[in-house]
Amino acid sequence: MRLADTLLQQCIYQKSSQLNLDPSRDFGLTQHECDARLKALRNALDRQQQLLWANNGPAIVVWLQGPDCSGKDGVIRNSLRGLNPQGVRVSDFQKPTELQRRENFLQRYRRELPRPGMLTVFNRTPYEGLVSDLADGDIDEVQAAGRLQQLLEFEAQLAENNIHLIKVYLHISQDQQKSRLQQRFTNPEKHWKISAADLTGHQNFKRIENNWNQAFKCSSTASHPWHILPANNKPLRNLLFCSLIAQKFAALNLQWPQPELPFAIEDLDAPAVSLGEQ
Repeated sequence: MRLADTLLQQCIYQKSSQLNLDPSRDFGLTQHECDARLKALRNALDRQQQLLWANNGPAIVVWLQGPDCSGKDGVIRNSLRGLNPQGVRVSDFQKPTELQRRENFLQRYRRELPRPGMLTVFNRTPYEGLVSDLADGDIDEVQAAGRLQQLLEFEAQLAENNIHLIKVYLHISQDQQKSRLQQRFTNPEKHWKISAADLTGHQNFKRIENNWNQAFKCSSTASHPWHILPANNKPLRNLLFCSLIAQKFAALNLQWPQPELPFAIEDLDAPAVSLGEQ
């Protein structure tokens, strides 16, 4: 865990330069080392998730953001593999419907918040209601400032309700995005993933990245920092993402509940009691 903590500390958003850092950096870890560490980490996550489920108190929600082709689906699939599906939920947020646009932009996210004991991942975050809507002209600068304040208040409310938030951005380069889009074209099994928005997003990559950088400057706080994970390297991306969740579990320091037991072990050898006598 010590190495992972050191790497994750380097991924906390820094206002001066974070998105200017190389998304291909590997911290000196080979693919083999990343895969080996991830395998061991998954075993630890399985036990920790069972502890979270058993305690039925705190919950964890991961807000996952990133450009098209940054690997949001892939990191979710690789990181949550093997965990108890009863205690895990993934919520995918596409472009809001007309009905959703008529309600407060946070409402659809509130509906998907985890219950006690749950680990939930939001595939795309409430910050799209700030960054994307402002870029698309759906809100103006004054409204954007209002939404930012709502978002910060929302994060504070999560903490008050024992919901522990992790904010993650998968950082890839424009060249890497182009390469992954090209791979989708050459693989018929990936054609269903291609949309017209992919081209627009690729052509406006730098502007979109700058818009997110501005949002991070305003919303990466000491209590809820943004973690910018270098994501050109998929094995490293998966390792860092799992390490973030493991780090949160370690901070919770959960123990197995020790409730008062409803009967003694000796009662297992006692004569049966009819249901009507209970």
